[in-house]
Amino acid sequence: VHLIPVNPVREDGLNPKSRKRIMPDLLTEPPAIDPVYEARVYCNIPSIAERSMEGHAPHYFKLVSVQVLIRHGDRYPLYAIPKTKRPDIDCMLVPSRKPSHPQLEAFIKHMSKGSAAQMDGSLSSLPRFPSHSLCEMGELTQTGVVQHLRNGQLLREIYINKHKLLPGDWTAKQLYLETTGKSRTLQSALALLYTFLPDFDWKKINLRHQWSTIFCSGSCDCPMRNHYLEEEQRRQYSLRVKNSDLEKIYVDMAKIVGIPTRQLRASNPIDSLLCYFCHNVTFPCTKTGCIGMEHFKVIKRHQLEDERERQEKKLYFLYALLATHPLLNQTVSRLQRIAEGKKDEVFVLYSAHDVTLSPVLSALGITEARFPRFAARLVFELWQDGKRPKEHFIRILYNGADVTFQTSFCKDHYKHSSKPMCPLEKFVNFVKRDMFLIFNSTSYYDACRRRAV
Repeated sequence: VHLIPVNPVREDGLNPKSRKRIMPDLLTEPPAIDPVYEARVYCNIPSIAERSMEGHAPHYFKLVSVQVLIRHGDRYPLYAIPKTKRPDIDCMLVPSRKPSHPQLEAFIKHMSKGSAAQMDGSLSSLPRFPSHSLCEMGELTQTGVVQHLRNGQLLREIYINKHKLLPGDWTAKQLYLETTGKSRTLQSALALLYTFLPDFDWKKINLRHQWSTIFCSGSCDCPMRNHYLEEEQRRQYSLRVKNSDLEKIYVDMAKIVGIPTRQLRASNPIDSLLCYFCHNVTFPCTKTGCIGMEHFKVIKRHQLEDERERQEKKLYFLYALLATHPLLNQTVSRLQRIAEGKKDEVFVLYSAHDVTLSPVLSALGITEARFPRFAARLVFELWQDGKRPKEHFIRILYNGADVTFQTSFCKDHYKHSSKPMCPLEKFVNFVKRDMFLIFNSTSYYDACRRRAV
């Protein structure tokens, strides 16, 4: 009920790529959208080494915990365009094929020994790496594996090599690992974990299964969350109906493949087209004609416009607050325990989906963030002030960019603080109390049953 048709959109708002653009009139028109550029960002094809801001703090600060929420890596589409040949993409892992990674071969070997790991329920029956010569629907690709091998390597260099977050003899209790029950999220978690803790001991791995894509665990009963989601979906529908360019494109594509327009729309063509685009495969053709870049651009542009309107209308924001409270509450409780001196679960990895990350970004108030690309990562760092050991601070990073002061609860703090981070209590107060103010409530249970003012 909480799944939402998703629209790949803007990212962290920091470090925009320099590209020539005529300055828009700020009062009359929004900045021009470049759908092809945005699609490339979304694909996140591994190329140059990524610069990141993770692990940056004054020298007297000590890193005491890191919690990472990832989206799975590049995958094969979840939908097929009817009456067209599926994109021809190989999901076998071949280290000599690009994109690759120096540890890809070692990763494959290590995964084959994974039967000693403890995995909840159905996770143990899932494959630990992709292995079909023609990808199955939704399957992680080699690109997706490499994206997370790179993520894990980057996080290792910062958190293990530099900050010594985990000792060499780390134990199972110091890790908390949780994934949804899809092979693509399990495999993404394992790829990241492999380069983060190379050749880890499988006996120390305990992977928990999360049945809900919003990670609400035992707190999923929330009628108003579903209400706001339905209203948001109505808003999406109404924006789509008003877009005459989009309608023309759908009619044209439906003629090319020889099906009713309604059926084409229902097959969510952008999901398939993004796969062709990300893998540089020619868009499909039939005897009647070919789907081309113009079709792709119009549909992609509409997605980006939809995301922009979504940020303005607030329905999604109300949904996001209720959808993410259980996960954020769990995050805050863990950070509080560690601040009090507990040594368990200092590194946490949640392996999830775009429909997990997107509402978290919205709930935190990070409105400038792009829609989660493949292998996106959102990181919560907990720091202890070495001069005042009782004081703890958090930093929040999205794809390597520090977004701490874009959050609604800490956006003014930096004006009167010399420290490049946010006091932990501000985050605690936000999750335990302030998230419910807009619903005129004091608890999650009450907010789930009361309409926002």
